[in-house]
Amino acid sequence: MDRSSGQKGNRSLASLLRAARHTYSLAIRAPLADAGFEDIPRDGVFVIAAIRTGDVSAGDLQRRLGVSKQAVSQLLDTLVLRGYVERSIHTEDRRRMTLTLTRRGERVATVCRRAVDQVEQRIVEIVGTSYVEHTRATLTALIELAAEWQPDTPSLTGR
Repeated sequence: MDRSSGQKGNRSLASLLRAARHTYSLAIRAPLADAGFEDIPRDGVFVIAAIRTGDVSAGDLQRRLGVSKQAVSQLLDTLVLRGYVERSIHTEDRRRMTLTLTRRGERVATVCRRAVDQVEQRIVEIVGTSYVEHTRATLTALIELAAEWQPDTPSLTGR
């Protein structure tokens, strides 16, 4: 075993996850810049992806990002001002806001999805499908463990 692979084996999952997130960030930021979307805040990509996948509230975003209500509100304000997201009063509960993507936000979501798909395809090419599926299972278990420290964390598995 060479020195670099030995060092990688000793790295914590936490440091590996942080480095992996950086890889996704690099893969997403370049195509966004090429498409003219350089003004998206750091967590804006996550918010846009979450809104695209379904009915998500500011409270959901707060829990998923692990930030304050004020931070989510400021992030949403920025995304609205820059033309990526629209907010409207929820039709059934006037206390809630409905978040939807604008055409510009949809284009960003499409660029990001393509970039993520490319990264994941490369990962499959490098380690194979079974390892990717094992990694998904491991990461899902890690996310589920959050309930031990924060009981109101939404479950990914619906349990």
